[in-house]
Amino acid sequence: MRRDLPPSFIDELHAALPGQVTVNPTELARHGRDESSLPEVPPDAVVMARSTEDVSTLLRLCHAADVPVIPFGMGSSLEGHVLPVHGGVSLDLSEMNAILDVRPDDLLVVVQAGVCRVPLNERLARDGLFFSVDPGADATLGGMASTGASGTTTVRYGSMRDNVLALTAVLADGTVIQTGRPTRKDSAGYDLTRLLVGSEGTLAVITELTLRVFGIPECMSSARCTFTSLSDGVAAATAIVRMGIPVARCEFLDAASVRAVNAYEGTDLPEAPSLFFEFHGSPASVQEQAQEAHAVVADFGGSDFTWTADEGERRKLWHARHNAYPAGLAAVPGARSLTTDAAVPLSLLPEAVTRAESIFTGQPFVWSMLGHVADGNFHALLLFDPADVVASDAAHGAAKELTREVIALGGTCTGEHGIGLGKRQALVDQAGESTVAVMRSIKQALDPRDILNPGKVLFPVHT
Repeated sequence: MRRDLPPSFIDELHAALPGQVTVNPTELARHGRDESSLPEVPPDAVVMARSTEDVSTLLRLCHAADVPVIPFGMGSSLEGHVLPVHGGVSLDLSEMNAILDVRPDDLLVVVQAGVCRVPLNERLARDGLFFSVDPGADATLGGMASTGASGTTTVRYGSMRDNVLALTAVLADGTVIQTGRPTRKDSAGYDLTRLLVGSEGTLAVITELTLRVFGIPECMSSARCTFTSLSDGVAAATAIVRMGIPVARCEFLDAASVRAVNAYEGTDLPEAPSLFFEFHGSPASVQEQAQEAHAVVADFGGSDFTWTADEGERRKLWHARHNAYPAGLAAVPGARSLTTDAAVPLSLLPEAVTRAESIFTGQPFVWSMLGHVADGNFHALLLFDPADVVASDAAHGAAKELTREVIALGGTCTGEHGIGLGKRQALVDQAGESTVAVMRSIKQALDPRDILNPGKVLFPVHT
């Protein structure tokens, strides 16, 4: 239920944060939607924060007035995280985009929450460094931390949970806290950093992050190959990981995904289930890794194995992979996308993908699958005409059926997209009522008035 603002609240915001508050309908609409299939829900106001102090000021006002606050970065989330379903203020952190400190000798960087991934790596490259977490979208680092993002390089370098060392965050009442330390080890007290990473803005608002970075490898090469079936390709990828071949990326695309990418990018990739690889190291080691991977995929019927150390070709391949999502949308003009993800233990990934294919085949919507196969995470893109109620209902039903199957296999309802609005029941099904009750007690302790992104992750108490 939408909460009504106190009569003079917008005026109080203008007085406290002059020039940073808007109720322009266009801005309200922009902050009331994301990349999910959920309907638009505009906030009552948008506040553009420029500092941690701004965030603290806003939260003190909202806490006193019982007004919801919904953190907003780029709006690229996929489960309705930024939708202000109870009204309130959309807190836009995109202007907090300063890179505060680069420390090459310590392999870390300190950034504000609104810094985006691509500009960060452009700056780090001047010191021979890069930030590894690559979800595809040029998302803000604060948003990536809030959703516990991962991506194509997770198999080698880890997810946001592994690469956030410390945080500055603002609690619901405006209190500013620092968690973690700029060290590789820290056994001091509760791990509040990891508690906040992945909390989706429901426990605190992240304003600054200290991140682990890596040296740019001496050599990077890429490879691709095709299979007669998706499950064979997935089985080959899991075998490569079990053998300890240190792949930096290992992605699968089904035939529909490759076909969409070819049409969107003008590429001529074989339109069959495919694996894309990347290898990092010395020139000799990346060639050895590619040869070892080639031998494994051949055992699983892989063909058309193509390997290159040419930087232009490598970038072209991964540019195509990262555009698989917009390519899928472009393949069905006017369609709405329901994009879901799941992860299972590595040995069960071929079975999970086979079950997904069985669920989707014959349905009245267009679908494709791809994923970060080397860490057990895969995605399904379900496309339908939003005016077609039958197709829409079928897509949502199929996504829920897949989630049930994945949980039954011992997997998780989301490997990287998060819970948001769309998977709250799945979280209960996966974790159990008693575990969710512990989560609720943490939420109650940190946000007793339920003003921080209310309705996300956990169902409201009254329901």
